[in-house]
Amino acid sequence: MNSFKKDFKLLARTSPFTDMIGPIYQKKGKTGLVVGLLVEDKHCNARGTVHGGIYGTLADIAMGYSVAFSTNPPTPVVTVSQTIDYVGKAQVGDWLEVHTDIQKVGRRLSFANCYFVVNEQRIARSSGVFSVTDG
Repeated sequence: MNSFKKDFKLLARTSPFTDMIGPIYQKKGKTGLVVGLLVEDKHCNARGTVHGGIYGTLADIAMGYSVAFSTNPPTPVVTVSQTIDYVGKAQVGDWLEVHTDIQKVGRRLSFANCYFVVNEQRIARSSGVFSVTDG
């Protein structure tokens, strides 16, 4: 296993969609889940940088799972809103990490942020609002 994947394991919860874009990795961070992805050609747009849809998917996974599994038993949530701001880029061969920060897990709504990091540099941030569901 490459050193950039140190302490990461394959994402525990997958779907046909995440299998298609993966492999996606995870580890526990100080403020929530950290998701990792080794950038491949299939993740990039025509300009050779990671497509915005990949950022959106990784943010949704990282924040949603962090919120859900921050409680015992897990809080079932669905995404209500998500924003992303880009300040840098990731390219083929980069190890992309998504670090989460839970703001609040409420009875009706939950809030989280995440930061995309390549080579210890933040390249994007996202915030999400999640609705607590019945299960």
